Amino acid sequence: MTTHVLLVRPALNRVYAESSVDLMAAELAVFSDRLLGGRVRDIAPVRLSGVPYLGFTCPDLGPDDAARLANLSSAYALFERRGDLLAPVELTPLDKFDDDLVTIQKYPGKTNEHFTKLLLNLAVVSSASAQDMLTRRLRVLDPMCGRGTTLNQALTYGYDTAGIDVDGKDFDAYAQFIQTWLKRKRVKHQADTTRVRRDGKVIARRFQASIGVTKESYKAGDALDLDYVNADTTEANRFHRAGTFDVIATDAPYGVQHGSRATGALHRGPLELIRAAIGGWVGLLRPGGALAISWNTNVVPRASLVDALAAANLEPLDEGPYLGFSHRVDQAIVRDIVVARKP
Repeated sequence: MTTHVLLVRPALNRVYAESSVDLMAAELAVFSDRLLGGRVRDIAPVRLSGVPYLGFTCPDLGPDDAARLANLSSAYALFERRGDLLAPVELTPLDKFDDDLVTIQKYPGKTNEHFTKLLLNLAVVSSASAQDMLTRRLRVLDPMCGRGTTLNQALTYGYDTAGIDVDGKDFDAYAQFIQTWLKRKRVKHQADTTRVRRDGKVIARRFQASIGVTKESYKAGDALDLDYVNADTTEANRFHRAGTFDVIATDAPYGVQHGSRATGALHRGPLELIRAAIGGWVGLLRPGGALAISWNTNVVPRASLVDALAAANLEPLDEGPYLGFSHRVDQAIVRDIVVARKP
């Protein structure tokens, strides 16, 4: 049986770095189940010359398999073990833009970009579109997108992406950042912020951009769609057509005041917000679409969130490797991920 080792990408965040090998082990197990026919086995951390790797066995690991594994959230390099030697296996990730699109923004409360990639990956490979992740332009929604780390990761993959958030400062900061980045990188694009009106009243602001992966594709009319609505996430279905997104990936609030005016005041935790918004989110998913949510288990027990997703007629994936993503962020936050599919 051929043995491989994955070199884990260094994480600047010390706490996340301590969890990254275990998180990628669970992520690799999900990739194996959903994309590689369960062929990846014996997944376990291993140290070689003092360096942490993730080891596994897999018969007949072909180029298409390696292309999928290249997108693991913390994968840095892949090797085949040949005795005491490591033979490199070429990895070609999906990335269409420089990685500073997701790394350059620094602000208090920013979700670690490796974790954001993990969250998006789980939604994609758990959906009916999993086998098309390398070949089709998927549509991604983050209904609590903040300053847009998920949006930027989806763009990096070459996917169309949309976000919703009630915080006007986050909306302004993201619109300014992405336009500055696109201009600095000389990426062909068009971008505009408009006001959304219903019955003569302004109900939201909307930032939209068409972004070319290359100059040639942009000239040919082939551009990525970016859409960010500054509005209440419980009203998501007012801004997008039903059944138009392949996946939803979002990082729920960790127990601080956050963005829904559904009861006339801000909620302090994620559960009430998710219960108020989940019906609209599910309506935007295509059949077979998947939703991945991260949250603070110190605020909401996993069982309560799983029950809320099941009550919205989703099918929670609540077994096997999907139970391997809990990790500590700080003394007040133990973060986990739950994934569910739309029948």
